[in-house]
This record gives sequence, structure tokens and C-alpha cells, in this order.
Amino acid sequence: MDLKLDAAKWRRRKGIARLLDALGAGESLTRYVGGAVRDELLGLPVNDIDLATRLRPEQVLERLEAAKIRAIPTGIDHGTITAVTRGRTAEITSLRRDVSTDGRRATVAFTDDWKADAARRDFTINALFADPLTGEVYDYFGGTEDLKARRVRFIGDPLERIAEDHLRILRLFRFHARFGQASPDAEAVEACAARANDLMALSRERIADELLKLLAVPDPAPTLAVMLEQGILSPVLPEIGEDALGRLQALVAAEGSARCEPDPLRRLAALLPADPGVAEAIAVRLKLSNKARKRLACSAARDLGSNPRALAYYVGKECAVDRLLLAGRPDQASSLARWAAPRLPIGGGVLIERGLAPGPKVAATLRAIERQWVESGFPGAEELERIVADALAGAPGPSARR
Repeated sequence: MDLKLDAAKWRRRKGIARLLDALGAGESLTRYVGGAVRDELLGLPVNDIDLATRLRPEQVLERLEAAKIRAIPTGIDHGTITAVTRGRTAEITSLRRDVSTDGRRATVAFTDDWKADAARRDFTINALFADPLTGEVYDYFGGTEDLKARRVRFIGDPLERIAEDHLRILRLFRFHARFGQASPDAEAVEACAARANDLMALSRERIADELLKLLAVPDPAPTLAVMLEQGILSPVLPEIGEDALGRLQALVAAEGSARCEPDPLRRLAALLPADPGVAEAIAVRLKLSNKARKRLACSAARDLGSNPRALAYYVGKECAVDRLLLAGRPDQASSLARWAAPRLPIGGGVLIERGLAPGPKVAATLRAIERQWVESGFPGAEELERIVADALAGAPGPSARR
């Protein structure tokens, strides 16, 4: 593993050289930090760049204004400012140390000590800095060795780090699922299991965000196996049963066979009982969006209907694909993913023109025609005409012309 970044390459990114100059990178005031450094060392794509700086937030704002770089005070109370230059954004955070924490939020004080700032971060692999001019990596807690070993490890005492921010329980497993190999760090897992009830103190939005990010990795099943064995999710999702892991494993395999992108909401459905009411209640508890809530409940129904296209017509293609993959039918799901549902080419007005009296009978007859048309595989005009004629012939009352 190369322990230096290609500083010249990074400076060629749109707007970054101008930003670094404004923030005194040449005076050792600002460094790259966190995920961007980690991902570059791992040879992964780097999308967003975060910067750490010895400058105080008000100094950052002054320098950006002087350089005519747009500044957004996204988290200025905690030292974070977002810079926008040439269509790219970068988060700039003043070096900090924790004054007090309560498991959900921290009170911080600003510092000019790089190591003190690194010490308040969660994992060793996220506490790496890099010099923008030379590419030299600064590693205060063994993060580069952990990257080589593909190991996710807390900085310092895991119990203390979890006490500072309870969300780190879920973050440990998410980062292991993405970057780790073999089993998670034993000391970290033990601490997470001991403090799992602390998750109850967190907002449900934060829990949902972390859980869905974990479920979005290519194969979260091995990591979820450890979490379920240790009872990590029991305090916040007691509905997850013993058979949940098997369903998740089967779904991951089905997604691969169907060449479907991993979908965290579908994978959450695999962990839950096949009960729309339970799924919807969990979605409400996790404060998911209305769209996500409806999809989770729809997926939980698991009814496949008479054929995949009919199912997609009635419940929507997205939910139909979910149900088929959850049922272990990747071939049908793959075929359906490329299908566009047609629309019934007639409406109630056609039936009235052909003699059916306006009223509830029109809607009922149209629904019967639609059901037959769908079950017949969405036939063309000739077959549809036969279906309509049969429906009108069978419609009760003198208003139907025989």
C-alpha cells in the first residue's frame, strides 16, 4: 500500500488548488482528512474531499470570502463550513477536541493540535490526514496498518468511544461490511454488544440511515450474522427473527443472479416478517419517507399473483421485482425489470357509448374488463374487443345492448 497520495493529481481536481491556497495549505494550516484519504490509499474512487484546518471557522469564512469562494456555514457551531468552487463542494472543519459528550451530541473546543483532532474520531482508518503539497500521510493511531489488514478498529477504548456517540455501534458494523475482512474486531464487537441498548437513545432517523447504508454494501449478510448473533439490533428492531439471515442471504444471491443492483430497502424487507402491517409500523418507527413506507409494506405482502406482469401491473414494477427476488425468482425479476406496463386502451366512456348506463355499473364492468385483459397477457385490439363484448353481454340490466 502506497502511504503517500499523489498530491499533484489531487490538485488537478476542479477548484481544489484555489481552495487549498485560500486556506493556507502551503503554510501547513490545512490537510486532507478522513474518508478521502482512506479511500485513496485503498485504491477506491474518491468522490468528496474533506479538509481539516487549524483556522477557526470565522477565519475560514474570511479567507473564502477574500478568495471569492462561496461558503455555506452548514455546521459552523461545530466548526464545519462547506465551500463551493467550480461546481464542487468540500467540507472544511476546524480542528476540534471534545469538551463533553452525551452519546448523541458533543460540545467541542477548537484546537491547533492535529493529534487531538484525530483522537476524537471514531476509527483509526478514518483518522488519517494527508499533506496537500507533498501527499505525506499522517497516521497517529495505526490506521494505515489497519487498512492493510482490512481491520476496523476504534481509536482508544471502544466503550468510551461508544459512550461519546452511540451511533458508533452501527457505524462499526457498516464500516466492517464495506472495508473489513474476516471477523470484526473482537474487542469492538464485545463493546457494541454490551452497549447495544444505547441505540434506544438515538433518533430513529439516524438509526435508519446507518442501517440502510450497511444494507447497501454488496454483501451485508456476513456482518449482519454477527450483529444478530450478538443481539445488536434487538433493542430497536425486535421483529427481526431467527430466519431473517437466511432470507437475506437468499435475496443477495437472487439479486446477483438477476443482475439487480443491491437495494437496501428490499434487503430490509428480507429481514422483516412477511406482514405488511408489521413492515409499515417499522417504517413509521424508523421515520422512513412515505414512498419507502409504502414500498416496504408492499414488499412484505409477498403475494405473487397469477404471473409477474400482472403483479407488476397491480402493485407497480418496483414492488413486483422486490417480491419476485424475495421469493427466489431472479429470472422473472430480471425479465420484468425491462418491461414497461401498458395502459388499458379504453375507458368508461367507451362502455357508455356502447349502451351501458352511467353509474356504478360502468366502473364495475371496466374493472372486470381490465382484470381479464391483464390475465390474458395484455392482448391487442382484436382480443380486447372480444373481452369488452363478453363483458357487455354479461352486464346485468336493460341498458346493455345485446
